[in-house]
Amino acid sequence: MAMRARTFWKTVVADHVDMLPRIVALLTDQGIRFCLIGGQGANAYVEPVVSLDLDIVIAVEQLPEVKKWLRREFSVEEFSHSLNVSSPGSDLRIQIQTDPRYASFIDRAQVHQVLGYDFPVAAPHDILQGKIWAVQDPHRRTSKRQKDLADIARLLEAFPDLRAQIPKDVQSLLME
Repeated sequence: MAMRARTFWKTVVADHVDMLPRIVALLTDQGIRFCLIGGQGANAYVEPVVSLDLDIVIAVEQLPEVKKWLRREFSVEEFSHSLNVSSPGSDLRIQIQTDPRYASFIDRAQVHQVLGYDFPVAAPHDILQGKIWAVQDPHRRTSKRQKDLADIARLLEAFPDLRAQIPKDVQSLLME
């Protein structure tokens, strides 16, 4: 099953340079504490949807060395709360979240299979919290916020007890 998921993922993202396995190897071989968040993190718990994005949180104290390693092999753009990592020959878009609110997610992460790889994945309530922050970000594109709302709905279907975590302003945006 893992090989089929990897083959599917590689085909969908047109990853002709093995960017995903190279990133996984870099993080695991160097003992970097990290976890998946975002839509791929949600995919670990609910019916998966296809996305070219892979969102990661890295331990704050390890971020400077990770930046250095990534810049040796990939294109890295730095923004106020993220690093965007890309590579010619791959449509994969990796976003490393540097917002300090996400740092504690790593400690609660558990290993799940996503995209044919074993990844530490943030807990469902943490992924939900990240999605809530994303929906509430007025600078985020409307289309991205709609995707975040869909991810919130997917998580609530699987974990209805998390509904109490949803603020009223976000609840009003969800379709019932």
